[in-house]
Amino acid sequence: MEPINRTLSKMMNVPKFKERYEMLKQELLNEPQIRSFIAANPELTEAEIEKSLPKLFEYKSQVRDCNECGSVEQCKNMMQGYHPVLIKSRNYIDIKYEACEMKIKSDAKKKHAERIKSLFMPRDVLEASFDKLDEAMHDSHDEDREAAIRRALDFVENYENKRSANGLYLYGPFGVGKTYIMGAIANRLAEKGISSLIVYSPEFFREMKNSIGDQTLQEKLETVKKVPILIFDDLGAETMTSWTRDEILGVILQYRMMEKLPTLYTSNYDYDELEEHLAYSQKNGIERVKAKRIMERIRHLTDSSFVGGKNRRN
Repeated sequence: MEPINRTLSKMMNVPKFKERYEMLKQELLNEPQIRSFIAANPELTEAEIEKSLPKLFEYKSQVRDCNECGSVEQCKNMMQGYHPVLIKSRNYIDIKYEACEMKIKSDAKKKHAERIKSLFMPRDVLEASFDKLDEAMHDSHDEDREAAIRRALDFVENYENKRSANGLYLYGPFGVGKTYIMGAIANRLAEKGISSLIVYSPEFFREMKNSIGDQTLQEKLETVKKVPILIFDDLGAETMTSWTRDEILGVILQYRMMEKLPTLYTSNYDYDELEEHLAYSQKNGIERVKAKRIMERIRHLTDSSFVGGKNRRN
């Protein structure tokens, strides 16, 4: 088999091929980024540039694909999410690949999402922000709602600065935005690299009960106990049993109290109403002492705020 360089040498002696080759070469060297790179490296000789033409062709095709790219998922480059950068390597021009701006943003978004774990929560809550709350607050002129949002911001600031941060207990009627405020807290903390878990209480307790059968109860319980920020959404909407209250909720809150891990809540009930709800279980009737024990942990480790206003779900 004839060596490829000898074949190319012969082809270069064919007038039409040589003419076409020179035209493509000049087009390539006139690419703005390639021209700028060569100008910035005047020590490159003609022979070195000639030797580098395959890499320059690769660079041109990859840059073209980058310019036409709409997202990391649509990336056509050899390394998805990476764009080519020209470098000088010994006596020729080479390429290295670096993460593009879209990949950097995409990776940051994924890390952000990973910091907010959720069980049974709607997407709009996971995308909540204080910026949107500010806009809504200016429109509503609702003093209770404004006070709740200020307390939420205070919680974030205190937690960020490692000051003692009690949890929050937001209560009020349906649809006034209690859960959305909690979502905004979780997102603001995620921006700072702080993980949180938001759980919809009725589905969470049902999930824990079902976990007995597949023997994953302890594993799930450990996760919820130890997450840096735990948010119980709609506490009080579940059907309460002694087991749910004492072996799940009580165990979680006891651990978090001992480890000084903040727990946040939303509920339709105020403290007294929630205590009444916790006191009643389907099988054992009224158990006020056990309910009071749970409520002592909630009362002393949270700041309570009423959230009023119109039902925003309608």
